[in-house]
Amino acid sequence: MLTLWTNVHLATMQDGYGEIRDAAIVAKDGKIVWLGKRIDLPADLLAECQANSQASMSHDGQGCWLTPGLIDCHTHIVYAGNRSDEFEARLNGVAYGDIARQGGGILSTVRATRAASPQQLMQASLPRVRNLLKEGVTTLEIKSGYGLDVETEAKMLRVARQFAQDFPVRIKTTFLGAHALPPEYAGRADDYLDLVCEQMLPALVAEGLVDAVDAFCEKIGFSPAQTEKVFQAAQRHGLPVKLHAEQLSDQGGAALTARYQGLSADHLEYLSQEGINAMAQHGTVAVLLPGAYYFLRETKLPPIAGLREAQVPIAISTDCNPGTSPMTSLLLAMNMACTLFRLTPLEALEGVTKHAARALGLQDQIGTLEIGKAADFALWAIDRPGDLAYAIGGNPCVGIVFAGE
Repeated sequence: MLTLWTNVHLATMQDGYGEIRDAAIVAKDGKIVWLGKRIDLPADLLAECQANSQASMSHDGQGCWLTPGLIDCHTHIVYAGNRSDEFEARLNGVAYGDIARQGGGILSTVRATRAASPQQLMQASLPRVRNLLKEGVTTLEIKSGYGLDVETEAKMLRVARQFAQDFPVRIKTTFLGAHALPPEYAGRADDYLDLVCEQMLPALVAEGLVDAVDAFCEKIGFSPAQTEKVFQAAQRHGLPVKLHAEQLSDQGGAALTARYQGLSADHLEYLSQEGINAMAQHGTVAVLLPGAYYFLRETKLPPIAGLREAQVPIAISTDCNPGTSPMTSLLLAMNMACTLFRLTPLEALEGVTKHAARALGLQDQIGTLEIGKAADFALWAIDRPGDLAYAIGGNPCVGIVFAGE
């Protein structure tokens, strides 16, 4: 199939916004084969696209802007249950520690997710996925981590992979077995990590369910030494790593991730200069999660100036999860990144396109409009690309193209 879009303005995201006004873009077999000003479209290519044939199609973009499909590179979107009661309790003065001791917190989601059938888990997650797709998301990272046993972790990852079969979206799955300590391993963190590294990960890899490995390196999570054990296990299986790092304290997780050539370090409110330098040296992406910052009423800002100065790529994501960021709007995450973290609208759009692609190791396939990359587009009824980070609650997405269709 050869497909042509004309009467569009392109934001290629190759050099700044990479604007090309009154443009055209051509896709074949799911890849971009030509793009540029409409007046420069080769006559033979135009004729082929406009041929009255089932093997060609032409579209009028009606003056809209066309960007790369958006990429949500950090989500926990597959889960069961609801924790709005905990949100209300915290606002009524109940301490998070008390909620956890009463059986709440992440273990509440673990219980609900373990109890859900695959069909129930799919139905619970489906509205969240659909909300993101409506906003132009064409690539979605989904983590496990609410099972904490091999059966439920596998169930979560299978459901995540199923979305790619049922919807026009690219799914990348991340194994987050080292997310929290399950109740049956209370007080035995090292024994649980042996299970994660020696049984869970090999079984999930054998089933082809894992694209990357993540962990939660924090005082309330796992230590740097324990995290390194997980990274070593991932390395044995040839899998890239990423990390929940420096969200609540500086544990040196970002620097550890960089030493293992990690794809990304995520959260980063307490990131040190040493961590910034390590990320810059090894090309590790900084993934900022303004939804969690907002929802937890955090006051410690990520070191944006230091990341900029070191030229560390900055990605933005929803961190969609039931406990700390129940957000299913990547456009809202962009706005929050600008208002809370003082990113520019350009940085925010880069953060959900080319830098988000790098955070998933997909920079050669998606994230910018370039010849040879996937024909994943979002079409927007806006006046300029900066509008995407501007409106709160609006959704100007009027069309999505995935793999040229």
